Amino acid sequence: MTGIRLTAPAPGWSIDADVVVVGSGVAGLTTALRCAAAGLATVVVTKARLDDGSTRWAQGGVAAALGEGDTPEQHLDDTLVAGAGLCDEAAVRTLVTEGPDAVRRLIGIGAHFDTTDDGDIALTREGGHHRRRIAHAGGDATGAEISRALVEAVRSAALHTVENALVLDLLTDAEGRTAGVTLHVMGEGQHDGVGAVHAPAVVLATGGMGQVFSATTNPPVSTGDGVALALRAGAEVADLEFVQFHPSVLFLGAGSEGQQPLVSEAVRGEGAHLVDAHGTRFMVGQHELAELAPRDIVAKAIIRQMQLHGTEHMYLDARHFGAEMWEQRFPTILAACRAHGIDPVTEPVPIAPAAHHASGGIRTDLRGRTTVPGLYACGEVACTGVHGANRLASNSLLEGLVFAERIAADIVADRPRAGAEAVVTHPVASPLLAPEARGTIQRIMTRGAGVLRSADSLATAAEELEDLHRSAALKAGAAEPKLAVPGVEAWEVTNLLLVSRVLVAAARSREETRGCHWREDRPERDDESWRRHIVVRLTPDRQLVLRRTDTEAFGPVRPAGAADCAPASTTHPTPEEP
Repeated sequence: MTGIRLTAPAPGWSIDADVVVVGSGVAGLTTALRCAAAGLATVVVTKARLDDGSTRWAQGGVAAALGEGDTPEQHLDDTLVAGAGLCDEAAVRTLVTEGPDAVRRLIGIGAHFDTTDDGDIALTREGGHHRRRIAHAGGDATGAEISRALVEAVRSAALHTVENALVLDLLTDAEGRTAGVTLHVMGEGQHDGVGAVHAPAVVLATGGMGQVFSATTNPPVSTGDGVALALRAGAEVADLEFVQFHPSVLFLGAGSEGQQPLVSEAVRGEGAHLVDAHGTRFMVGQHELAELAPRDIVAKAIIRQMQLHGTEHMYLDARHFGAEMWEQRFPTILAACRAHGIDPVTEPVPIAPAAHHASGGIRTDLRGRTTVPGLYACGEVACTGVHGANRLASNSLLEGLVFAERIAADIVADRPRAGAEAVVTHPVASPLLAPEARGTIQRIMTRGAGVLRSADSLATAAEELEDLHRSAALKAGAAEPKLAVPGVEAWEVTNLLLVSRVLVAAARSREETRGCHWREDRPERDDESWRRHIVVRLTPDRQLVLRRTDTEAFGPVRPAGAADCAPASTTHPTPEEP
């Protein structure tokens, strides 16, 4: 443990459990259902309502080798290519071999996927896939259907849930093992204000951190809370520089901020074309898969075309689908476009890249264990090594399913039982940022660490973020401190600042272009020096320690601070680290 914690009131209430799962997407609810079925007292904590996480926004589907002639080995090959040499092959092999049965178990819980006239699961293609292996539901509402089925199962099982609750920090016992979490419940109900869930096993399934950027497909709750909590707890994070920008996000105008409507890659999988203002396709000849190239390649091509033409967007042309196909296959996207005054049946759809998915996160092993004993991570908040430098389309829901089951199996085998007392030794309170700093952080990150990066842009971003951080520390240490009031908005923006600073530090360190990390000043991929992961941890004296792994494989997970963390480290002083 670093001893660093968010400034917050002491817990005024508590719950005892065997397992606490933080997050209610596919990863969190799958883990919770498995643990509860094994007889463990399980509590689910979620930041909004049970069905308000990132899972419900997933349009395309779940990738798995379910079709005739497809194999896990082919799925593995496509994943490794998309990951640009940084996938941990053991993790990918686990994903693709266990994935098909995990999808079938999801169907057994009650998820209904679209089927063909013969009753088989209907499959489509997305970027980077050489076969049709994407199972979808409701045309383009796969995430919503999966969320519905899991939420219904959780309610049927009468699991203890705490909704509208922001997790704050990890609790540990005298030996440094996980002992639960502190959290703040927003609004009135059975619990209100800051409290604690005491449990010897904590599973973080808190989703992504897309809100560090001005425009993102992520919901407002995706503020990197899980990664920030893990860093303060002393856990390692990895690959945070690899943020995937989805190529086809509905362009809502210059300066649009917040959550933007996604136009699923499945639209291109069904034959839509990327074109410029003159209707000319520009992906043909750039990659063997043209519009279905891996996302980093497509996003870069779109940005280049925007620069060439001096425009802020390109177009997705699917007028040849006709009204019936749009209405049956992509009703959600059709409705979103029409709500913004665009009819894809009769006109091309303006699109531009926006922040979408974090390929990195809290470093785990193949059982979801982090470098803090008793702390697990799953889904987008985790870095299992599956995605490498660029996530293959529709592998994220599958990752949540497969590794959730593995985490539950590990917890059940260990049979943790509540009882160890949480100990807080001289906690160091983080200076909180004022809520209005949120927009400032997002603009800094968008300018300096967005799709296009360089040494200069990243250096500027690092300096501006450091200024925000120092300002908060100075205000906290003043003779008459002007402190931000503890509360959800202040906690979120403080988390955003921490994960932004780590992301920028990792991106500055990686002096090459690989996957979705695009350095204009280092345009070539350098396997000899950089086919490695950048692992970061926060020390008790508020320093960021960066190290490179020896290979593209992560190696074993050991407690943070163990001997394997020492080689090839770079220390970044961070006085008064929030």
